[in-house]
Amino acid sequence: MVELVTAADVEAANELLAGIVRRTPTVHSRALSERLGGDVWLKCENLQRAGSFKIRGAYTRMSRLGNAARHGVVAASAGNHAQGVALAARELGLPARVFMPHGAPLPKLDATRGYGAEIELAGYSVDDALVHAQAYAERTGAVLIHPFDHADVVAGQGTAGLEILAARPDVRTVLVPAGGGGLIAGIATYLAERAPHVTVLGVQAEQAAAYPTSLAAGRPVPLETDGRPMPTMADGIAVARPGDVPFALIEQHVAEVVTVSEELISRAMLVLLERQKLLAEPAGAVAVAALLDEKIADRLETPVVAVVSGGNVDPLLLMRLVRHGMASAGRYLRVQVRVPDQPGSLAGLLATLAETDANVLEVEHVRTGPQLAVNDVEIAVWVETRGDAHCATVVETLRTAGYEPRTE
Repeated sequence: MVELVTAADVEAANELLAGIVRRTPTVHSRALSERLGGDVWLKCENLQRAGSFKIRGAYTRMSRLGNAARHGVVAASAGNHAQGVALAARELGLPARVFMPHGAPLPKLDATRGYGAEIELAGYSVDDALVHAQAYAERTGAVLIHPFDHADVVAGQGTAGLEILAARPDVRTVLVPAGGGGLIAGIATYLAERAPHVTVLGVQAEQAAAYPTSLAAGRPVPLETDGRPMPTMADGIAVARPGDVPFALIEQHVAEVVTVSEELISRAMLVLLERQKLLAEPAGAVAVAALLDEKIADRLETPVVAVVSGGNVDPLLLMRLVRHGMASAGRYLRVQVRVPDQPGSLAGLLATLAETDANVLEVEHVRTGPQLAVNDVEIAVWVETRGDAHCATVVETLRTAGYEPRTE
């Protein structure tokens, strides 16, 4: 039988976590408020200890183990739960081993080791790593600290909802990232009892969305991944099967679970960086991505609180994502033209682009190809622009100058 969680459990966890977790700020976003036509606030769990909300559930679970933890603890994670478990273990003086999938971001690996946990790479997804962690627990007697499928973990994560309500008692809608479901289950459970007027929506990446199918089926249904990583940048919520404990609570208390595209996720990260000066990882930005989707945003009742659940992002990935986000927002434009392969062709193209006040970032020449004439060269130019209208001006200026630009 699934063990359910109550608002009283969340409040008990809140007392337990006093002095351990940070009471993260809930900040107003003028940019998102103007876009939505009502107040939008951001619950900044990216500013939490270890960079995400995970310490809340990990510490709550581990602090109640007592003698059961004499052989230590073990966990499986792509990074954030790993850091939460490692930090909680250090606070409690417990040995910890964490199984992480191959390809886990190096900063998350290093941070987990830095908190004192032993790391072992296994499989290519959180679900694969979890199989190895369960085997290790059975072999050694270590206690498995599940990232989301335990009542104590859900209660601990739910303390973020308690803080949201304390900071914004007027809130009407809360958007929460959802992977396995621990965070949204805890928040929704607390708000359902203490503020039943609040609507809670979950947000998943389109490429890793197990909840819509599972909720439609009335039971947790695993995604078919064939053992391959799910094709989403939001690795922190790339979970193939909802947890039994959070699923039961989400089915009861969450109004809907919506999905967002990879493009919107990257744009959300850029909005948070540029307009809020907040660094969020892809999984942490999906609730903000939902606010950028008109089909979702137009039906939200304000004030809205969007949970920014984590900020642990690989700097190399961040560079790629910022560029992708700028491109999707019309801030970057890639233009391809064919010109005669003769001196002055490139200079003429660049001079035309200079007239548009577009900043050239990269230039690429292609001189051979099945579609190219012998005396032609294809030039691809990346330019920095000021938005969609400026992109249209650049393209039209090139056409007027006699080029046949192709964009992507």
